[in-house]
Amino acid sequence: QVQLVESGGGLVQAGGSLRLSCAASGRTFSNYPMGWFRQAPGKEREFVAAISWGGGSTYYADSVKGRFTISRDNAKNTVYLQMNSLKPEDTAVYYCAFHRSGSFYYSDSYDYWGQGTQVTVSS
Repeated sequence: QVQLVESGGGLVQAGGSLRLSCAASGRTFSNYPMGWFRQAPGKEREFVAAISWGGGSTYYADSVKGRFTISRDNAKNTVYLQMNSLKPEDTAVYYCAFHRSGSFYYSDSYDYWGQGTQVTVSS
């Protein structure tokens, strides 16, 4: 079955960095664009970043542009999210997902999701 497993979350001080990883299995990873979303307590899940199947195109939410970088290694079936200059408002559970169709910016465009990894940024 299709599985996505995120890792790399944790507690970091404001201004620090983390790199999230998402390992995929059960589907030909290189055929699919991938996305990262996040959900803070009491808020809706929001788009963070997406990457095309080959990695040549990337897309970011305005709130993370210039601070976060999405990348992928198709040989390792893994997508990454490098997060720099972290802010307390980046605190959330971060999810990776396979893109199915439609806009990269909407969660309904994704069909398989990981279980999430917690990122907490202290001030």
